[in-house]
Amino acid sequence: MKKQLVLFASILPLLIISTGFFDVEHKTLEIGASAPDFKLQGVDGKTYTLESFKNAKVLAVVFICNHCPTSQAYEKRLIKLTSDYSPRGVRVVAINPNNPASLRYDELGYSDVGDSFAEMKIRARNAHFNFPYLYDGETEVASNKYGPVSTPHIFIFDQERKLRYQGRIDDTENPDKTPTSNDARNAIDALLAGREVPVKTTKVFGCSVKWIEKKDWIKKAEVQWAKEPVNLQQVDEKGIAELLRNKTDKLRLINVWATWCVPCVQEFPDLVYINHLYRDRGLQLVTISSDDAINKDKALAFLQKKQASGLNYIYSGDSKYKMIEAIDPKWQGALPYTMIIEPGGKVIYAKEGAFDVETLKKVIFDDPMIGRVYKQ
Repeated sequence: MKKQLVLFASILPLLIISTGFFDVEHKTLEIGASAPDFKLQGVDGKTYTLESFKNAKVLAVVFICNHCPTSQAYEKRLIKLTSDYSPRGVRVVAINPNNPASLRYDELGYSDVGDSFAEMKIRARNAHFNFPYLYDGETEVASNKYGPVSTPHIFIFDQERKLRYQGRIDDTENPDKTPTSNDARNAIDALLAGREVPVKTTKVFGCSVKWIEKKDWIKKAEVQWAKEPVNLQQVDEKGIAELLRNKTDKLRLINVWATWCVPCVQEFPDLVYINHLYRDRGLQLVTISSDDAINKDKALAFLQKKQASGLNYIYSGDSKYKMIEAIDPKWQGALPYTMIIEPGGKVIYAKEGAFDVETLKKVIFDDPMIGRVYKQ
């Protein structure tokens, strides 16, 4: 019995992490503690450790991510902080602590890219980051040592790499408003001047860290999505014209497809994925099958298998050429065909043939109807 108890005690931490049965405590590093070492890959292809910043008079380690609106709101301020203080011997390094599998789609709906390493490269390039951006989402070993509460969360170390400040960057989330307390800058200024940091710790506001023990969410989500009804209605040229007018308050994504069209079938899961990302923020997915109406059951079976719970139609007219003209006279007729239409009928995107999923996400996210929570 004693051996059994010892064995259970030894595997209990693994059970906690793998099952998520208990909440795992992630303790935040205390003031005065030494900077934990790390070995992480940056989006620039280099591997960084604490030694990589050995010459810095002050080191700021900030935990950020791609998807979080608050983290996005601080991107330009981090760039400015880096450019302002790097001539004075201050180094800034950003770490993404999020495990991508632990993110729900409704959270990802606030960004054009997710939190994977590949998508970090896209964000760093598009935002013109001037600081190293490191990935820790695979194991979260480094993040567990620092214990960030949210993104963003900044840790500032002196030349001996003792923690002198941890908390928020400043007290104003909205980049259009002027902060009343520049906590991170105040801490850096004090350290450079050889003074005590005036405020050593603050609370932080932002998106919670997506720890690896929460990664079973996708299985739970799939169970819920499978319960959503999937229907298929008939539509003629008149009905198509009404869909294109888009008399709703939603951004409408229309995809014309067929079960016999290989590119259509291949890209369809991406449509469902995009729908799950942005539907709670005002996107409406509409699919139009160009299968013959007598094959309605086959088309419906496909839609059900793909959990396409948006608005689904099958063309019921007597001529595919009339359908083409009704959808877009500029369309030459090759499938698939994808459009994005704003309320009132303005077409902002039209693509004949397979779409690029990242491009399509960016078009949707850049539209004022969706977009960032805070404009930059």
